[in-house]
Amino acid sequence: MQTTEYSKYVEVNGETMTFKFGKLAPRAEAAVTAQIGETVVMTAVSISSRDSQLDYFPLTVEYIEKFYAGGIISGSRFMKREMRPSDGAILKARQIDHSIRSLFPKGFKKEVNVIVTLLSYDEVHDPVILAVNSASMALMLSSIPFMGPSASVKIGLQGENLLVNPKNGEAEELDAEFMVSLREDRVLNIEGHGNEVPEARMGDVLDAAVAATKPILQAQVEFAQEHGKTKMEFPELPAPEELIKKVKAEYMAQITDALYKSENRQKDMNAIKDEISAKMAEDTNADKLVATNGEIDTAVEYVASKIMRENILNESKRTSGRALDEIRDLEIEVGVLPRVHGSALFRRGKTQCLSIATLGSTRLAQTLESFEGEDVKPFMHHYNGPSYSMGEAGRFSYYPGRREIGHGHIAESALHKMMPSTDTFPYTIRVVSEILSQQGSSSMAATCGTSLALMNAGVPIKDQVGGISVGLITKDGDLNTYKLLVDIEDVEDFYGDMDFKVTGTTKGVTAIQLDNKLMGVPVAILKEAFILSSAARQKIIAAMNEVIAKPAAELSQYAPRVTVLHINPARIGEVIGPGGKIIKGIVEKAGGEVDIDIEDDGRINITSVHAEAAKIAEDMIKAIVFEPVVGETYTGKVDKVMPYGAFVDLTANATGLVHVSEMSDTFVKDPTTIVKEGQTVRIKVTKVDPVTGKFSFSMKGVDQNAA
Repeated sequence: MQTTEYSKYVEVNGETMTFKFGKLAPRAEAAVTAQIGETVVMTAVSISSRDSQLDYFPLTVEYIEKFYAGGIISGSRFMKREMRPSDGAILKARQIDHSIRSLFPKGFKKEVNVIVTLLSYDEVHDPVILAVNSASMALMLSSIPFMGPSASVKIGLQGENLLVNPKNGEAEELDAEFMVSLREDRVLNIEGHGNEVPEARMGDVLDAAVAATKPILQAQVEFAQEHGKTKMEFPELPAPEELIKKVKAEYMAQITDALYKSENRQKDMNAIKDEISAKMAEDTNADKLVATNGEIDTAVEYVASKIMRENILNESKRTSGRALDEIRDLEIEVGVLPRVHGSALFRRGKTQCLSIATLGSTRLAQTLESFEGEDVKPFMHHYNGPSYSMGEAGRFSYYPGRREIGHGHIAESALHKMMPSTDTFPYTIRVVSEILSQQGSSSMAATCGTSLALMNAGVPIKDQVGGISVGLITKDGDLNTYKLLVDIEDVEDFYGDMDFKVTGTTKGVTAIQLDNKLMGVPVAILKEAFILSSAARQKIIAAMNEVIAKPAAELSQYAPRVTVLHINPARIGEVIGPGGKIIKGIVEKAGGEVDIDIEDDGRINITSVHAEAAKIAEDMIKAIVFEPVVGETYTGKVDKVMPYGAFVDLTANATGLVHVSEMSDTFVKDPTTIVKEGQTVRIKVTKVDPVTGKFSFSMKGVDQNAA
């Protein structure tokens, strides 16, 4: 049977974005291929035939990178098949998720999978742009009740210029780059990083994204009208109406106390849920109310949300008692651990982060392998949030989950443009943020902790970086009635409509990430949130600067030191030797206590915590590449005396002849009357043979007492 393929073309910033539907993956609920240039992705969506028993919407989003897309076979010696997703793939999947999740109806519980596969990569066009747009397009064409469309573009800043969907070759030259996903003029997701972008400039980014996404949104609507399936029906109530009424009538006071008076809010909320479940089980009435534990959980959380929202909207009353723009109390320390290279303890309210910085050889930079080839990453930030930090017990895993990877990334992005180059600070830098206690905004605490730990370690970052989150409370999604909250806690995030994370210096924004639960946040509200975040960030950075305002002048005594040499690139092979024999020998002679990293331009970084070992390696390398200069005077050792003169070693690779006629201003009949084997002498370089590279030395007029 001949399949029919339908196409839709969209012009964005002078380039054609093509969507195709109907040919590939026919058993999926809907499958769309999207293409710009020769970069192609396919998004397939599928849905379970049964309702999930979970008390949340089970949406799974995966972004699958295939090496074949870039014409590459994995460089791994042992595994050629793609296995676990890379951190990059996970971050892209999160971007897609954030651009679509809030557009599913609240009562919808069927399991949905959105699987994006990179099929072809042309090294120019970023596939994630296609990924987020094709995900929305596939959902629009499906029967799944998706209230889209969502459209996404990347906006780059380069001086005063705004670039829409900058090509990959332009990315490194940009001052900032942000992915923005919108539904009409409402922002669903925005994330990216920049070099101290003023808040007013961020408003320009949002406005540019609104204009750029309009044709993509229109194309999705048209394509769905032409070829889309009829949307399935679904229940809209978050829980049975009678159950919600019962919870309101009988447990309002307990829920209020749990929200506003409890030391362990979640524990008390769970106790309320357990009490309702137990009383229902004991009820013997024929017309008793019956509900599942999931429905009870949903009803209690629904009532709690209503209480918190109404108090904030009507009385500006937060669960913590703070003003809407008030930051939680701060506690900041640096140098809290004795043997590490840099450390900081940052606490905001009950959220506490311990960040530890480690310096290492440039050879230890992380090598990233992907469909794009290999890349090297000299700065890494890793985030850990164990169950005890939330006052809970759970299965422990050494492997980071998606949340940990995502939270680690935003702090890494926040410092990305602030980090020194390896040319000025020749180290690999790793910061680990251990979240010891969580009650909201732990990623922003990790950002602050990372900045402090780097300064404590003596890393010359450009400026101090702080982070803050801004929340949003609306009246049942009505954006005409809302309140913005600074420094949101866990309950304000859980029951609220937005978690807008903004990091930056006193001068401007360095990274942002939006978690949105509405059908988009108006640009005007986000512009207002930027202003609030800036004011709060200034206060946080001022407190951080009271503890440490600039990088430490000296590295930790336990941190390695780096000696930098520059040699003729043509002589790199001499330092390495056949099969690495020479450089291995150098490391061995230095007691195995050095790392030696040689770059193609002739730069050599010698890294060691032991100065003596570094000096041994330095001297040996200098000896190998030593190039005497004609006219200069050096000290050498007599290797051999012959009737016609003496051979003098300056280094193992720099030996020359002092002819008998050059040993003295007077006639010398026997060279042994002047020098002996093993004797140290001072010589002047008189000649270098351009063909053989052999040296000629002279002792005439050279003060031997200086030897």
